Amino acid sequence: MTGARAPGAAEDGGQAADGRVDAVLAAMTVEEKAGQVNQRLHGWRAVERDRRGAFRLTGYAREEIDRWGGLGALYGLFRADAWSGRSWANGIRPEERAEAAAAVQEAVAAADRHGVGTLLVEEAPHGHQALGGTLLPVNLAVAAAWRPESLADAARGVGAELAASGVHVALVSALDILRDPRWGRGEECYGEDPLLAAELTRAVVEGMQGEARSRVGDGGVAVVLKHLAAQGEAVGGRNGQSAHLGPHDLAEIHLPPVEAGLRAGALGFMAAYNDIDGVPCCANHDLLTAYLRGRHGFDGIVMADGLAVDRLAGTTGDLPGAARAALLAGVDLSLWDESFAGLAALAAADAQVAAALDVACRRVLTLKDRLGLLGDPGRPVRPDAARSLARLTAARRSTGAASRRLAAESLVLLRNARREDGGATLPFDAARLRSVTVVGPHADDVPALLGDYVPPLPAGAGRGVAEALRAALPGAETTAGEAFDDVGAAAFAGADAVVVVIGGTSHRSYDAAFADNGAVAARAGEATGGEGVDLADVSLPAGQDDLMRAVRAATDAPVAAVVVSGRPHVLTGALEHCDAVLWAGYPGPYGGEAVADALLGEAEPTGRLPMTLPRHPAAVPVRYNDRQSAADVYRDAPEPVLLPFGFGLGYRDVAVTGLDVTVRPDSPAEVVVTVTAANRSGRPSDPVIPVFAHRTGGTRTPRIRELLAFGRVTVGPGATAAITFTLPAERVFADLADPGAPTAVTELYVEGLTRTIRPARG
Repeated sequence: MTGARAPGAAEDGGQAADGRVDAVLAAMTVEEKAGQVNQRLHGWRAVERDRRGAFRLTGYAREEIDRWGGLGALYGLFRADAWSGRSWANGIRPEERAEAAAAVQEAVAAADRHGVGTLLVEEAPHGHQALGGTLLPVNLAVAAAWRPESLADAARGVGAELAASGVHVALVSALDILRDPRWGRGEECYGEDPLLAAELTRAVVEGMQGEARSRVGDGGVAVVLKHLAAQGEAVGGRNGQSAHLGPHDLAEIHLPPVEAGLRAGALGFMAAYNDIDGVPCCANHDLLTAYLRGRHGFDGIVMADGLAVDRLAGTTGDLPGAARAALLAGVDLSLWDESFAGLAALAAADAQVAAALDVACRRVLTLKDRLGLLGDPGRPVRPDAARSLARLTAARRSTGAASRRLAAESLVLLRNARREDGGATLPFDAARLRSVTVVGPHADDVPALLGDYVPPLPAGAGRGVAEALRAALPGAETTAGEAFDDVGAAAFAGADAVVVVIGGTSHRSYDAAFADNGAVAARAGEATGGEGVDLADVSLPAGQDDLMRAVRAATDAPVAAVVVSGRPHVLTGALEHCDAVLWAGYPGPYGGEAVADALLGEAEPTGRLPMTLPRHPAAVPVRYNDRQSAADVYRDAPEPVLLPFGFGLGYRDVAVTGLDVTVRPDSPAEVVVTVTAANRSGRPSDPVIPVFAHRTGGTRTPRIRELLAFGRVTVGPGATAAITFTLPAERVFADLADPGAPTAVTELYVEGLTRTIRPARG
């Protein structure tokens, strides 16, 4: 698979571009080539302000540029967070980005005799991790919206923000599949299903790069998707550890998002920390070369995860061996590693390394040419600072609106008990509320809404749940506190409604300790999620079940729980003690307002769970698409599933009333599924319609269920509407291509309706 070349990057055609790259490569020394495949610096340490306040390069950066006579890539120039130590007091502000980027490129141009600029690489897992970068809900929350088009719109804005800042490459979390809730990085996953993750991966790539790479270098950026591959399968949910799975599960569960990224034209992939069947991903030739390039024709770059190449020394015995193994496997660009710095010496003594270095360097130069970084020696292009800021401001406005929409669409209603008068607990009737009590560790906690990999927000930005309710209910008294005693028993007894805000947090404080790759060194009382925070017990953090029990005993008012979380916690207590439960993921800076709108009926929560919720903390992992059911296996937890993948309630009375299926024997063979939904309420709704299947008849143990298709359909008040899916037969039936397989039979499931189908005989 090859993608269209970005406008402006090679307007004279691919052949001329190849000629430019070949000419530069032929003129380079082996040291210069090695410099192009190294990305060793922490970018936030690369610039400083002089006495006049202008940006200049630090000695740390100049030493690296002089070492190679140029610079391959610079990671995290604008990164601002607790690990980098950059904040609104000392970091690069949005209006300063163009100047800082220009200072770097001018220094590189002065040193590089070939006129090769440096790739500016930034973290953008759910928004740019920079001061003023617009944040989106985390991936797990985005997945709960089941709306790829909303993500594409938001990603388009993030890409525009990055491009306006002078950034070339965005590192984007998308490929990991949530297979174990104990893993701290579950929030970076688009859920536990490969089809849902694949559709969202396609959306984020096309949003940032444009369709067929049309916006790369022209209002968009190149995307490096991470992490390749199967990192979510790590044993015990332990970050970066071995993935124990065979080729079928690798292909069916973990590679669909990769292949969606390939089809969308992603220009890069990041090799993961973990090993698969003992082979580290960064040294896996079958994965990085045979699979990506040989089978799928990938023409971009492969980047290593941070310090992942150096970690191979535990396998190879030393750093030179680590560098050689990664390079020959197909890694083109390192990240902070020392081992790749020795490639020039290795190439001088090893013809195989020398040839592989030429290949990797050529790939990096080809990407740079696409982005306009092969220029005239000594003549960098200085952007127009005023124009860059205007473009950035417009992009931030657009991204903010998209983030707000995603926050609202991602909310999942898990419980909504009936009141004595027959109505539902939610939405609360705002006109009748005179006293509202909000309690819980995240009652008014804005950072807890954001997730991991985020910069500090500007002062006053974002509203917590309690503050958002105060703003929405100016005529009511809203009392808020983190603990029961902070609020007081009287506030619960006299409340018209109580909201308990529970869950976890991935917030990193500026006094926290960090590992060498930026993951938090977790300690009790700090973050309960995110990179470096794997948990053996996925119950709600200590005391939260007791809090809900105490609140229930203290009031007769309706109690609604809001779950702020980046992993599947055990919510058994929440469903037991609260009249309504709203799952909010980490919904981003607009999450507090989205939650308030949902609680008060200004918006309907229409999201669905992108993962399975366990009933018991020791009954994990449990996934809806496992091959064997865990029900009635554990004698102390006979039903391990609390709520299944795809579960979600709504406020409107909408039901699926029809399921029609046609199996076509034509070439290509297809299955056409039409689902009809009826809205019996007086307001419109746009429910998610998922189509599940149980496929039998193949030669492998079938999965309990699989997601075949999904979409949303808008249904007017008192009306019906239909949505049609046209699916290739090989997706619907098991092992259809195997003439020796038994006859395939598939059970389709859509909201309680079932159809049994078989392949058509042409």
